[in-house]
Amino acid sequence: MRFFDRFSHSNARSARRLGTGLAALAGLAVMAAAAFPAVYGAMAQTAAQPQTAGAPQVPDWALPASATHKQVPPPKDFHRRTRTYDQKIGIFEAQSDIGGALVPGSASFDPATGTYTINSAGYNIWYTRDEFRFLWKKMSGDVSFAANVGFPVAENPPRDRKVVMVIRQDLDDDSKEIMAAEHGSGMVHLAERPEKDEMMNDMEYRIAGRSGPDSKLTVAMPRRIGIEKRGDSVSLWVSVEGEPMHQFGPPVEIHFKGPFYVGIGFCSHYPVTLDSGTFSDVVLKNEAGELR
Repeated sequence: MRFFDRFSHSNARSARRLGTGLAALAGLAVMAAAAFPAVYGAMAQTAAQPQTAGAPQVPDWALPASATHKQVPPPKDFHRRTRTYDQKIGIFEAQSDIGGALVPGSASFDPATGTYTINSAGYNIWYTRDEFRFLWKKMSGDVSFAANVGFPVAENPPRDRKVVMVIRQDLDDDSKEIMAAEHGSGMVHLAERPEKDEMMNDMEYRIAGRSGPDSKLTVAMPRRIGIEKRGDSVSLWVSVEGEPMHQFGPPVEIHFKGPFYVGIGFCSHYPVTLDSGTFSDVVLKNEAGELR
């Protein structure tokens, strides 16, 4: 199958980085895409539903985008306190419901298969604040971090839930951060919040392939994603079909003060609806150049 990458950039600074990153696509043909909306929650198919008495009250701005509703940034200075649980799980020291999602999340680890399953609600990991379940450990210095990712509950049509591999400065909902993410819709991206309480920027990639010259393009869901921190340079890494991981696009320059938080997370893109993401064969090393 031949794969093609479509990409977009949410700001001019990202666009300026493009030239240096095309060579890193490891032989994939690249097509410039029409601009994708920065509010990528617009892919969600479920319309806003009326709220009922006794249910958690969801702010209108946090309802998922649909044909009849536009998700917008949260009001200035809106925050919820993160809930943290000092429960070691696998290689991670603890876990948190970043942004105090209205429905608490959970997580499990199967040592026989090396699989983490994260269950979480949450309106998004975007704009100026986040809501998601986060399994983390504190680190300093360089980082190599990768995993096989997936969604155990199939959806048709797919929507914009996401599995994420994150480096965060703190556990507040508006933390400075950078993440590699794969969406249920097939898009992968490298997204950053350059400073605390700022809007996210990203570089987005959509991968599609043909099984023959006359076949239709079909979306490819990368099997494995990763993030590498080398000094202040952070890059997205991908394996589409099990081939060796390769860098996707140019790196982002962002500085973190050690110690910072490194971990895996999941967001359903629905404020009060739980969904699940999985991570397996997790590699987390305190040095660069060790992604596999």
